[in-house]
Amino acid sequence: MPDTSDRPQIPAWWARRAPAAGAAVMATGILSVGLHLTDHETLSRIALALASVGWLALAADFVVRLVRDRARWVREAGTPAGLTAVAATTVLGIRFSALGWQTLAEALLALAALLWPVLLVAVVRHWRRRATGGVFLVCVATQGLSVLGSAVASAERWDWLAHAAMVLFWLGLILYVIAYTRFDVREVTRGAGDHWIAGGALGISALAGAALVAAHHVNPYLWNDDDQGALRATTTVLVTLALVGFCVLLVAEVVWPRPRYALERWGTVFPMGMTAVAALAVSAALDVSWLKGLGEVLLWLSVAAWLAVAAGAVLAARSTSRGATPGAPGGGRPVRSRGPR
Repeated sequence: MPDTSDRPQIPAWWARRAPAAGAAVMATGILSVGLHLTDHETLSRIALALASVGWLALAADFVVRLVRDRARWVREAGTPAGLTAVAATTVLGIRFSALGWQTLAEALLALAALLWPVLLVAVVRHWRRRATGGVFLVCVATQGLSVLGSAVASAERWDWLAHAAMVLFWLGLILYVIAYTRFDVREVTRGAGDHWIAGGALGISALAGAALVAAHHVNPYLWNDDDQGALRATTTVLVTLALVGFCVLLVAEVVWPRPRYALERWGTVFPMGMTAVAALAVSAALDVSWLKGLGEVLLWLSVAAWLAVAAGAVLAARSTSRGATPGAPGGGRPVRSRGPR
């Protein structure tokens, strides 16, 4: 008869990691977008299926906590990790919109738009100085709404939604600047992985700019020449900063290696994938051919990082189910979480 003594450990393992595990859905979803942009459709759909299953699990957990443990839900909603609910929803919506499933994309846009102000206000109210990279999720969630809004607006020819996406784009940049004033830059040398979101937020901002430029290509009367020029210039600056940030963070990983698995490492994979997608999208929107090749290289680096972190997650789950120390694959000293508090 199979041993069932370990079965209760799995829900406990999950409970300790949601809602921050939303970063895993974000990472998998953005890789699906990148693989689609590079015509690897089969791999893209496999990644989309994995991200969708993860999103459904997180959505169920979100609802159960809201209904059964309101105090805990409120407490977690006040952390930056809570905004992964919005960001993960928008990333999935972006991919579904690219598939032509506009009704589903619109439903996800509506859901994200409903959650965004509630969670954003809760997070901002609990902001602290010397924060980890999760503080930049205020920008990521906002720009995710902008990208999805632009995608749906282009597909449905809804000018009002494109203008709303433009407002969110500029608001997201303001939130990035404010978040940076709260960010502890020492996280670059000692962070558990989510410090990469500082660069990922620049990447998704560049993606939002590219999406707005692309929306103008669909409807040439959407923006005037000044607006289009400002968008193109800002997007160019943003993708440049995202690429520079990628290089800086990668060098920091080599100089100050942190090889142990931690849940925050999904906060590394998502920014890597987002930077790749941003390069690919800006290449198409602004007709910068060399960015396409660079974006493809960064995408495969992101896929490799996803596989490494996924392997670490599986080992961590197995260790927990066997009673080993959580967070250290195969047991051993636990990794001290530096996630958002």
